[in-house]
Amino acid sequence: MAAPMARGAAALRRGRSLVSAAASPGPAAPRRWSSSGNIRSLHQRGIFKDTFPEAGDLPRLLASGAQTVYCGFDPTADSLHVGNLLALIGLLHLQRAGHRVLTLLGAATARLGDPSGRNSERQPLDASRIEENARGVQEDILKVFHNHRHCFCNDDQVHSLGTHYILNNSSWYQGKEVVDFMETVGRHFRMGTMLSRHSVQSRLRSAEGMSLTEFTYQLFQAYDFYHLNQHYGCRIQLGGTDQLGNLMSGYEFIQKVTGQEVYGITIPLVTSTSGDKLGKSAGNAVWLDSKKTSPFELYQYFVRQPDSNMERYLKLFTFIPLLEIENLMDNHRKDPGKRLAQKRLAAEVTKLIHGKEGLVSAKKCTNALYQSSVAALETMSDKELQELFREAPFSEILLEPGTSVLDLCRKANAIPDGPTGYQIITNGGIWINHVREAKAEQVLVLGQHILSNGLSLLRVGKKNYYIVKWLNMAT
Repeated sequence: MAAPMARGAAALRRGRSLVSAAASPGPAAPRRWSSSGNIRSLHQRGIFKDTFPEAGDLPRLLASGAQTVYCGFDPTADSLHVGNLLALIGLLHLQRAGHRVLTLLGAATARLGDPSGRNSERQPLDASRIEENARGVQEDILKVFHNHRHCFCNDDQVHSLGTHYILNNSSWYQGKEVVDFMETVGRHFRMGTMLSRHSVQSRLRSAEGMSLTEFTYQLFQAYDFYHLNQHYGCRIQLGGTDQLGNLMSGYEFIQKVTGQEVYGITIPLVTSTSGDKLGKSAGNAVWLDSKKTSPFELYQYFVRQPDSNMERYLKLFTFIPLLEIENLMDNHRKDPGKRLAQKRLAAEVTKLIHGKEGLVSAKKCTNALYQSSVAALETMSDKELQELFREAPFSEILLEPGTSVLDLCRKANAIPDGPTGYQIITNGGIWINHVREAKAEQVLVLGQHILSNGLSLLRVGKKNYYIVKWLNMAT
């Protein structure tokens, strides 16, 4: 087995930073619990799609007291994306209802590659890359749980939140011999059942086929559920609809070995307007890491969603009460052009992922770009401007007395040398801080061409932006 990338105990300690009073990592002790309405609302919101087994007694179990629920995330990239967000939100709703939630970093299973929903086998990742990815994914998870706690919970809700832990499955595969694992675990699985899984069938029919490594993935995910059941009292697994086969494997394995009734909950897969899964495999990922997708880009992604998605997305991605969503949609339909629903959705999701500061930054960038707001530009930092105009060259230029518009354009390498560049200016082809400037010899004016934050936003033509930071402002 692969060497572990992070000790489970260390990951557990890091997870405890999210809770005010860390509980023992053993089975959850039963306690009085009166938030069953919160769970019922998840069906109304569409977050819970199906439960497994269908004839099980999951509602009564959830209403009987605090339960332990887990959801796994394989660190096949260094960040989670919007396609993963709904699983986290499902866990947050359960945490709000007083349940204890576990987020599992699948560092070991990431080396196998989950075939679910894929047309081809994942490219193998080495241990160091997976370790780096696991750190990034853990940061995303911690950030979302932190922002939920501080931005979406009042004092009473914070007090009633269930505990949250982050674990890493590589910790229990360390030192486990392959032959021993197959002898003790593999004997409980039947080839006919494993072959019947939809994820397996679709891959077997593909031109590439399916490797033995991928085929055994369901075995390892089932064992993860079993391990969490035995060591943490976990009886419920949460996963996307494409994970149903893996959830069933865990259910069947635990029943055979222990006879205990356990459950699976599936959440819907979120797709783009074209019907593609919102994941990195589809090449359309909107990342939770601000270094990969800025708060502004995330905000704009949801602002641009069509009206047809609004009611469903507000129910899925926000904690807004259902009655308030109905009222919001009524107001939205009266004047769809104002995009009230989209703006509220974008604000709620941005705040959950990037916190209040991220939302402020996203709105500031939105005003600076789409409202041509000079006031918004003046409050922006170098970093925010560079995030807003990712492709724009960034220059630091010494401000000298008498610096003209022509000097600015040439020092920023925004125009060609000679008469052609001069003519671009005189023909009205440049804008400084959203204002057209056609006088090449015009000396730069503080507060007009140079903002109070020492920056200038230069635009040549329709789309060519240049960011200039002025040095030696005192002179």
